[in-house]
Amino acid sequence: MRRLYWQPRKVSRIKLVLIALWSLCGYVAVEYFLTEQRQPYFDEKMQASRLAQTVFEAIKVERARLGLPIDPESDPSGSGLVGEVFTPITSGSGSLASKQTTVNPNFAALMVHWLKRLGVEEDDVVAVGCSGSFPALNIAVYAALKTLHLRPIIISSAAASQWGANHPDFTWLDMESMLRERGLFMFKSVAASRGGIGDRGLGLPKSGRQMLDAAIERNGLPQIDARDDVDSVDQRMGIYFSQAAEQQIKAYINVGGGTISVGTRVQKLEFEPGITARPPRLAAEITSVMGEFLKRDIPVIHLSKIVQLATSFGFEVAPVAMPAVGSGKVFVRTQYNRWLAAAVLLSIVVVIAVFVQMRIRLEGEER
Repeated sequence: MRRLYWQPRKVSRIKLVLIALWSLCGYVAVEYFLTEQRQPYFDEKMQASRLAQTVFEAIKVERARLGLPIDPESDPSGSGLVGEVFTPITSGSGSLASKQTTVNPNFAALMVHWLKRLGVEEDDVVAVGCSGSFPALNIAVYAALKTLHLRPIIISSAAASQWGANHPDFTWLDMESMLRERGLFMFKSVAASRGGIGDRGLGLPKSGRQMLDAAIERNGLPQIDARDDVDSVDQRMGIYFSQAAEQQIKAYINVGGGTISVGTRVQKLEFEPGITARPPRLAAEITSVMGEFLKRDIPVIHLSKIVQLATSFGFEVAPVAMPAVGSGKVFVRTQYNRWLAAAVLLSIVVVIAVFVQMRIRLEGEER
């Protein structure tokens, strides 16, 4: 057995404590001195959100002109974009918190974020499915499309769930036409359906279905009147591709959770909000507009599960006042200062090296 002639000293506890304290101070500094980093396409996002804010104000003014009161309890921000709990054209239940959360112009910036991630360029064609249930989100989509100079092909549903655009005299189709007349958006729907069950307003009173038909007619839109869900999907896909002509459709934007667009309840649970490039397993089993686009390798941007979506991007849930333009993680993210972190790490290495060198020198002198 070899003899051990030299053994290093044990590390001084004082030195270990000093190194630990120095490391702790560095950790605190890195955690405290965070930096705010502007996200890509910041200027375009701001432009789209400002436009959405302007359009929100136009809706509010028009609603006042029409003599339609705004309920301060359901619409605390006074936007005019939150409807009533029930009217003859109300297609189903809806979440008031979700509708209040959508009244945020910064959703337009989120649309810019997603569209840019898909690599769309000026004059590209995108298909859009709008829902009367979420007029504020429809406006956010339009603001992003206008900002990025895209060519949308839009099909809308006239009916709305609770708290949506469910006033018979001021449906989403009426809002859209008014915004075009004011020059805020130069594009509008190329066709519309009643919406609701079966995309035909099934379950609504006869008067409600007549009101939806009247809204489609007074806004000069061709009406999709399908025999069943499959026929409705087929008609919509036919319209999108005939309108696109020789141009490629780069994406499909879906607003809301309509059965024709998304599918049955099981399928709705499978689709997450945001960008989807591949159809979930069950999405291929039942015909839906989103599923049909995904089968053609056309990505989908899905606006649903609003509270979850808002939380993910730092948007306020059910705000009592209109959120300021430029708020949310889609504009600026708080990040660690990489230079500071690197400096702290380097300083710790240097301190350890100095202590080791001092120990080696001291042991050399003792020998």
